[in-house]
Amino acid sequence: QVQLVESGGGLVQAGASLRLSCAASGRTFTMRYMAWFRQAPGKEREFVGHINWSARSTTYADSVKGRFTISRDNARNVYLQMNSLKPEDTAVYYCAAGVVGTTDSRTYDNWGQGTHVTVSS
Repeated sequence: QVQLVESGGGLVQAGASLRLSCAASGRTFTMRYMAWFRQAPGKEREFVGHINWSARSTTYADSVKGRFTISRDNARNVYLQMNSLKPEDTAVYYCAAGVVGTTDSRTYDNWGQGTHVTVSS
């Protein structure tokens, strides 16, 4: 099992930036992809982006492309840099770890508890 802990959420105004962190521990050698998802109230969980752990290549949802950036460090931390935030970015943000890199949340085996992001207009 991989344990994931997100941090960095908060309340910001539209146009601001925020950086989320996800600290991984446990059987991290099983991780091939780390992903970020989000879930707004009353909506389904939505893919935000993922990073291939070894290649550091990234993929993003169209809704965040050009505004959000995923990166990772050598200490098994993954980051989601969010710029030009919009009210529609308001959601609980989750990081997830898995063997394959997809946009489907069902393919990720390990999840963090989530961190709240609220963007006011």
